[in-house]
Amino acid sequence: MGIDTLRWPNADYSRVPYSVFLDPDLHAIEQERIFRGPVWLYLGLDAEVPNPGDYITTVAGDTPVVVVRALDGSVHAFVNRCAHRGTLLVRNQFGNAKDFTCVYHHWCYDHTGNLIGVPFLRGLKGKGGMPKDFNLADHGLERLKVEVFASVIFGSFHAAPESLGTFIDRPMCEWLERFFAKPIEILGYTRQRIPGNWKLYVENTHDGYHAGLLHQMSTTFGLFRATEDGGIKLDKGNRHEVTFSIHASDKIEESKEAYRDTAWFEAPHELKDPSVFDFIDEYGNNMAANFCTLFPNVIFQQLANSLATRQIRPRKWNEFDLYWTYFGYQDDSAKLRATRMKNANIVGAAGYSSMEDGEVGRLCQIGIKGGANDHSVIEMGGLGPIGTQYTTVTEVPIRGMWLNYCKLMGIPVANAAAA
Repeated sequence: MGIDTLRWPNADYSRVPYSVFLDPDLHAIEQERIFRGPVWLYLGLDAEVPNPGDYITTVAGDTPVVVVRALDGSVHAFVNRCAHRGTLLVRNQFGNAKDFTCVYHHWCYDHTGNLIGVPFLRGLKGKGGMPKDFNLADHGLERLKVEVFASVIFGSFHAAPESLGTFIDRPMCEWLERFFAKPIEILGYTRQRIPGNWKLYVENTHDGYHAGLLHQMSTTFGLFRATEDGGIKLDKGNRHEVTFSIHASDKIEESKEAYRDTAWFEAPHELKDPSVFDFIDEYGNNMAANFCTLFPNVIFQQLANSLATRQIRPRKWNEFDLYWTYFGYQDDSAKLRATRMKNANIVGAAGYSSMEDGEVGRLCQIGIKGGANDHSVIEMGGLGPIGTQYTTVTEVPIRGMWLNYCKLMGIPVANAAAA
């Protein structure tokens, strides 16, 4: 297989060839054309590196990266790979360092990635050493362009990416500005490894249709139902999306009617601790489910009062890591902080309402095996223009995600101009 043989069968992106999830050769091409291409990647949060010398290790696609705050307060990112022999330079998940020294041969770098020291540079006792024309300035670490928007750190490998604000676009810019309107405090991390293609999870985050069906814990106990008022907003390029629903905006009778075939409302279900689904309307919009996905690698989550980022970290064609960073606001009341911590049980690798997303990724990867000549059917919400949806019972945003994937990858689409 390979990108030269990959064809999109429909101009409206309503058919996705399963080979896009099954071809090992696509992984390296995606790293080059998407993750090292003209996009901005989520790297972390400003609050994770509050002081000079603070750093975190992360990834950009499958490339290991270090994000660090320099002495002057600026934020930098560079590839976590010693320029000498390719050793992983920084091994800890986070910390504080005055510089970064490779464990192998002790080459030393400053906070901006400049090489500042090489042991035995001129040899010993007149023997060995580097060539006389060896220049430290020529052997720094590979750097990413870095910008911070609304307390979120983004990076790009591309020599001339579009401006970050243009890339994020509206309404995502407004969403992030509201989400990070106050100083935040990191509460913790979780991570999970999912045996499926990373794009299956991106599809999932653009898919409002599944939310009121797959996540039956939320449906049963009223945190989110498809019968609530809501929708999915897209940027003008249809690559990013915001999903929202208005809490308890439906009536139990219409929910029972809509869900009568699922049988979930036919039997009594009770929680020993119903406070796990408590919701405090802290933003004044009564949205208990509100998510922002920026293609290709991050989801910003507000589910009840659980706030988090979800970073997609591709490992290989059939495996990726999902890295969760949980946070609250520094001025949270004791009650709100307690509610956030309790709500955190809803999400994450073992979350009452989100562990299913990882499982269906695994099930899809298993189910499509041997189906390289087949395709999915993405028609919920109709086959018309791709754009903002005034319902969550739709798959139209998924088509927008694939439109942008094909553009970045250079994949030909039948009659694409008509779309």
